[in-house]
Amino acid sequence: MNAIVVVPTAESHFESLHRALDIVAREQKYLALTEAPPLAQSIAFYRSVIGSGFPHFVAVDGDKVIGWCDVSPVFGHSRAHIGVLGIALLPEARGQGLGGRLLQAAIDKAWSRGLTRIELSVRTDNLNAKALYERLGFEHEGMVRRASLIDGIYHDAHAMALLR
Repeated sequence: MNAIVVVPTAESHFESLHRALDIVAREQKYLALTEAPPLAQSIAFYRSVIGSGFPHFVAVDGDKVIGWCDVSPVFGHSRAHIGVLGIALLPEARGQGLGGRLLQAAIDKAWSRGLTRIELSVRTDNLNAKALYERLGFEHEGMVRRASLIDGIYHDAHAMALLR
């Protein structure tokens, strides 16, 4: 078995990253998406985040992307100091400490890029993710009621943020 490495996302990762995104999205539990957008649209997003110097990291096992973490820009000049966190792992990659490795890499790059706030939303039933965010210093800022709607069921989310 290959050693799992956490590295900055490169063009060579895009197709495998898109496949991983689709797998996690179809679980309908962790992401705003319930399926991956078309490959070209995903590649445009990856290139945009990377091209603007924002963090985008992947966990790779051999040539397979098994997880990712990104911090993407938010709209507005007055919010240029803020990034929005996105992170996910394939089911078989969970519970091995990879989330913490990915998250720390993204936080370090966000701070070196000059960001001073990283925000995220996590469903209230995603206890493992919330615990990870808390371990890395994210604080609960409020509850987003009816934050998502899946198969006719609303789910609330915690609004959390980490300040530099």
